[in-house]
Formats: sequence, structure tokens, C-alpha cells
Amino acid sequence: MIWGKLLGGVFGFMVGGPLGAAIGAALGHQFDKGLVAAALPAPDTWQEESMAPGDADRVKLGFFSSAFAVMGHVAKADGRVDPSEIALAENVMASMELTPELRDAAIKLFNQGKQPEFELRPIVLQFRQECQRRTNLYRLFMEIQIQAALADGVIRKEEHAVLLEIAHVLGFPAHIFDQLVSLVSASMGIPPSHAYEETDGVNPRQRHQRRQGHQRQRTRTQESNTISVSDAEKVLGVTAADDMATVKRAYRRLMSQHHPDKLIAKGLPEEMIRVATDKSQNIRKAYDTIKAARGS
Repeated sequence: MIWGKLLGGVFGFMVGGPLGAAIGAALGHQFDKGLVAAALPAPDTWQEESMAPGDADRVKLGFFSSAFAVMGHVAKADGRVDPSEIALAENVMASMELTPELRDAAIKLFNQGKQPEFELRPIVLQFRQECQRRTNLYRLFMEIQIQAALADGVIRKEEHAVLLEIAHVLGFPAHIFDQLVSLVSASMGIPPSHAYEETDGVNPRQRHQRRQGHQRQRTRTQESNTISVSDAEKVLGVTAADDMATVKRAYRRLMSQHHPDKLIAKGLPEEMIRVATDKSQNIRKAYDTIKAARGS
């Protein structure tokens, strides 16, 4: 079912602040009509932190608009937007099966994020406020931005700085941010140990050669559909010293955080659920890898 069905008449709420300004600029007169989720979960399926229908629509609108605007900002962080970063944004839009009107809005939001005058912190702050402490939505939002930075295969230092600022505003400590990078990179076929660009003492030619080597390894990882034990531990946020009971708890916690029904109940647009599903598959792969290595 398509999210963001445009209805006639006044919807009954207006998102103000910098996020409201970004939405208004992207949607124009369509925003005056109102942007509504086509399918909200039935109230009896909502779990903790349940919302009234209007609140749910507001969260969905906030997630949608801030995700694409910030994605554009992350893509432009290193001074240029790589074709792979544009392709990633287009793939996200395609997977959401947006209406032509909303796809146009998503493109405009992405382009707004690329502008020099774009103010990252106020947008992320308001997104956090709109989501009302729904930390699972914060996590998925952060994962989408990390995915944008990794679209060309590596997180550059400028992108890393932007991602750290987003993580700080959303309240993620360093070890959780590192775990999210590991999870996202693994889901993209990039070994977590190769997620960051190596620049210290490396000349441009060496850097290019390393990127080519990482790309070849990324291709091999994607083709073999495997993950190393050390990378699997990074994905789950555990160490080799942790026992299987600890590993299992970490696995269950991550699976719960990416559970589609829970995320939709907390306000995630249904069409964005594929992002969470992809991560769930890699969480399970990491857990199975550790289990097999330990003979459990």
C-alpha cells in the first residue's frame, strides 16, 4: 500500500520549525492539503509508546522528510555528491513505491539537504522531538544516514564528522554508533573493518588502490554471502570473550529493535520497512556465523 496518500481538505496539523519549512518548500500546495499515512496499524496492534492516529501521521511525515533531507546533506558532506549516493537515494525511493508527487517531494528534500545553507542540527533535533523518544526510530534513521555515507563503499572523514553530529543529537554513545556502522556495512557487503577511508600517511594513489581492493573484497563478500566471525561480533556488539548467552541476548535485542510490526507501530512509514528487514537478515546471519564458529 502506498504511503503518503494525498487527501483533499485540511489535515488538521502543521509541523512547524525548520522541519516544517523544509516540508513546505518540498511539497508546496500539497502540504497545505495534508500528507497522510494510507494505512495505520490497528490500535490493538500497538504496543508500548502507542500513539493517536494524528500523532502517528505526524511522526511518519517527520521521518520521511528529515530522512531524505539529511541524506542529501550526508551525501554532500565531502564536497560532491557521488553517482552512487544518488543511486542509493533513488533505490530507497523506488523501494518505497512512492507516488509521483511524493517522489518529487523526496528529491526536493534530498536537494535541500545538499545546499550550503542547510542547517543539520535543528532538523535532527526536531526529528528527535517529533519521534517522542522512540529510540528504535532513531536507530533506523541513523542506519539510513550511515548507508548514505557508505554508498560509494567507504565513509570519508567529512561524512564521519556529520554522522557523529547526528549520532550526538540523537543521543547515541560512541560504542552504539560503531555497532550501527558495523551492522550497516555488513548489510551492504562491506567488511566493517573496511568501512572507513584510510587517510593517515596515505597518498592519493595508495588510497585509490586500497579502495579498489576493498571493492573487490566487497564483491566477493556479496557473492559468497558470508561474514567473518570478527565482523559478526561487531554487528551484534559482542566480543570473542562473551559467552553464547550474552551473544543470544544481543541478537534478540537487535532483532526486536528491527521488528517490522514494532517499528510501524512507533510511526515508521510502512514503505521504509524494507530497510529494517535487510538489517534483520544480516543480524541473523551474524548470529548464525558465531553459532557455527562456536559449535553451538
